[in-house]
Amino acid sequence: MFESTDQPADVLIYFGILSGILSTFAYVPYVIDTAARRTTPQRASWLIWSVLGSIAFFSQLYEGAGESLWFAGVQVTGTVIVFGLSVRFGVGGFLDRRDCLVLLCAAAGLALWYVTESAVYALAITVSISLLGGSVTVLKAFRDPASETLATWFLSFIAATCAVFSVGALDWVILAYPLYLFTLNGAIVVAVLLGRMKHTAPASDYHFGGVAHY
Repeated sequence: MFESTDQPADVLIYFGILSGILSTFAYVPYVIDTAARRTTPQRASWLIWSVLGSIAFFSQLYEGAGESLWFAGVQVTGTVIVFGLSVRFGVGGFLDRRDCLVLLCAAAGLALWYVTESAVYALAITVSISLLGGSVTVLKAFRDPASETLATWFLSFIAATCAVFSVGALDWVILAYPLYLFTLNGAIVVAVLLGRMKHTAPASDYHFGGVAHY
């Protein structure tokens, strides 16, 4: 994707800032829907995603990520805000056995980071767990596209694309997190569109509220 590690710094800054701005706007409809009680986030899921996102952010920071941190930082902030809203407006408990297992895996990644002084292990475990969890949302988007906010996922996909280009070099460690969200958000957008094509309900039945989760 990148032929040189010496891309103009101002271009990387623009991509990084743009990814952060788009990510911010992507969260707006979800936050509005949650506060208006049109969307009920699952508390445990957003707690897990907040923890995993924070680990991914600090892993990238430790490994020397630059402008792409705008994207990762906004993603973590948005996720934590939604989790905070879910405490009052959400549904479900906070942790079950599966969620505890996820946190234990994340803790193992942090332990490996501490022992090896390399954040790669924590980042790899975080991305792997998040990708597996995201596949559930992809299936849900296809089966029930009306429950998803297409605008949110599309803006997040564009933001992830900008974040990938903001890296400016073929560094797979730093590229891992934005590439993961590029893949996930793109898959959800495609799933929603295919799901809408499959269903015969009028287009007016589909709305831009009630987004699912990472």
